[in-house]
Amino acid sequence: MGAVMDVPFLSLRDINARHADELKAAVARVIDAGWYILGDELAAFEREFAAYCGTRHAVGTGNGLDALSLVLRAWREMGELAEGDEVIVPANTFIASFLAISETGLRPVPVEPDPATFTLDPARVEAAITPRTRVIMPVHLYGQLADMGALADIAGRHGLLVLEDAAQAHGAAWGGVRAGAFGHAAAFSFFPAKNLGALGDGGAVTTDDDQLAAYVAALRNYGSEVKYDHPMRGINSRLDEIQAAMLRVKLRYLDDDTARRRAIAARYRAGIRQPGMILPSVAHEDAHAWHLFVVRCGWRDALQRHLRAAGVQTQVHYPVPPHHQDAYPELHGLSLPVTEQLHREVLSLPMSPTLTDAQVAHVIAMCSAFAEAA
Repeated sequence: MGAVMDVPFLSLRDINARHADELKAAVARVIDAGWYILGDELAAFEREFAAYCGTRHAVGTGNGLDALSLVLRAWREMGELAEGDEVIVPANTFIASFLAISETGLRPVPVEPDPATFTLDPARVEAAITPRTRVIMPVHLYGQLADMGALADIAGRHGLLVLEDAAQAHGAAWGGVRAGAFGHAAAFSFFPAKNLGALGDGGAVTTDDDQLAAYVAALRNYGSEVKYDHPMRGINSRLDEIQAAMLRVKLRYLDDDTARRRAIAARYRAGIRQPGMILPSVAHEDAHAWHLFVVRCGWRDALQRHLRAAGVQTQVHYPVPPHHQDAYPELHGLSLPVTEQLHREVLSLPMSPTLTDAQVAHVIAMCSAFAEAA
């Protein structure tokens, strides 16, 4: 087998320890201010995150799922969508993408991905459009931007809205445009494991649409812009002051962390020599933020056992596609062979800005040694 070295999949303790003093100071600032919901820290983070993404607005929410749902709810309130309208979504995504659609009275239409990039295949998207299609929801899966040029062209020709699920793509960019600024709106998650992670749940909507931003801001706050005046049936989904303050600290380091993730990914792609593994395909280097480094292997379970024995932690994102989940029995009859194969084969290798060069080298060596174990 060879050497054994402890390589964590992701150590949130190590990630946040780098900024511990600043994070503690941010929390103390909020405690001392005595204002904990919809205050100055959130307003400042919304300005800073909008500026980072290159959009007019960012609206903080309680989590990434609510960010997606609130955009769709807002479009319904604005008369852009109606009960039963269809939303095209990648078949190979975390179930949150589907849940946001169905919980707002809309119908998810799963579409197969490009097997090389894992993101929506524009040709299949166009083929899936019906008279009830109203929205395309590209997911920048694992941190790689979907083909937003092609998808925007399709949306424009068919008069469709585009909602980016950018939960894994903080900092990914192409042509000077960052994730969150390609569609009519985008949704981000700040779950602790994300590239820009809070120390709890959090999310945000980005958009250039003034009206949409105002609707989302009201809907997240019980449907109210003015206290005790509720013209809409909203929810309670507000990014709190402490999380906003800590995200302001971590946003300052996001580009440096992204550069480190890209350097690790480049070493993996150049160094892993294992014919039984398919390494990620990258359309454009800047268009990938490397939230995850996902390989494919026909002997996925054996590879995972091999790496575990060498001290390398891995994860499977995601073992069961949404159309096979019990939550969506109406989709069980769909045949989505590309998605199903991907979910049988994908394995996520360690990816974190705190990985050492020695740990990266160990992952490469152990992956390359898998030929003997397979």
